[in-house]
Amino acid sequence: MSQEDIVELERRITAALDRIGRGLSDLGDLGAQVAVDESEVEELRAALEDEKLVTAQLEERIRTLHARQDAKLAEVTARAEEQAGALATLDTELQRLRAANDQLRASNVALREANEQGVGEAHLINKAMLAELEGLRAARAADAAETGAILSAMEPLLSDDQGEGA
Repeated sequence: MSQEDIVELERRITAALDRIGRGLSDLGDLGAQVAVDESEVEELRAALEDEKLVTAQLEERIRTLHARQDAKLAEVTARAEEQAGALATLDTELQRLRAANDQLRASNVALREANEQGVGEAHLINKAMLAELEGLRAARAADAAETGAILSAMEPLLSDDQGEGA
């Protein structure tokens, strides 16, 4: 039920209640002067009961809409928190990758300097290889974190498409 439907129903209820109020007011004024027609009173009572029923149904629909809206808001909030966690993981892995690459550059500089001096130091070669391995591991972890962040962002879109296709 759209907002326009709700507004229209509220307008109809208000108009009916005004008519009933005028009718009851007219009955009160005429009651002293003229005998009241019982069938008209019963019609007004029936109209009042109908409007009360419509009002109750409208209030129930509004409660249902509010509940749906609250559920959607909670779902969106949970998705946003999940994506924020995935981005934090991605950022951590990227920082690790940068640190490993900095270490690799420093090791390579030290190796170049040792080679320029004609001194091939085995511990510098080992250190450079370890730095390179750590850089590769960090790059792989960053790729995995990035993939996780992308999947986390796409998952709601994919689940919505599957739900609409069913």
